Amino acid sequence: MGLTVSMVTFDTHDARALADWWASHSGGEVQAHDDEFVMVLPASPGQPALGFQRVDDPTPGKNRVHVDLGVDDPAAWVERFVASGASKVAEHAMDDGFAWTVLTDPHGNHFCVSPAHPG
Repeated sequence: MGLTVSMVTFDTHDARALADWWASHSGGEVQAHDDEFVMVLPASPGQPALGFQRVDDPTPGKNRVHVDLGVDDPAAWVERFVASGASKVAEHAMDDGFAWTVLTDPHGNHFCVSPAHPG
């Protein structure tokens, strides 16, 4: 029996607004049944959905789980994210040259942007 990651869910104070923000970058389709839980369906088959659930008190500080995004032009994507309301937290590089940028979305959730991983 195989394991499939079907969705990554974020706690937030405004599920619809954050879902709209992520959909604008991922190309996914927003599905909302109410303002308590909103989902962004992936633009490409086989990718996980993103879920956004409204909570009264999101956990403060760095979240323990985050999304890593592999992209074709990391610098351009970081610029695009920042221009639309993300904040840059840090840049990291390994000895082998692999590098990534840590950002937060407009509601403070951490995510990373790096070159796409082969395979």
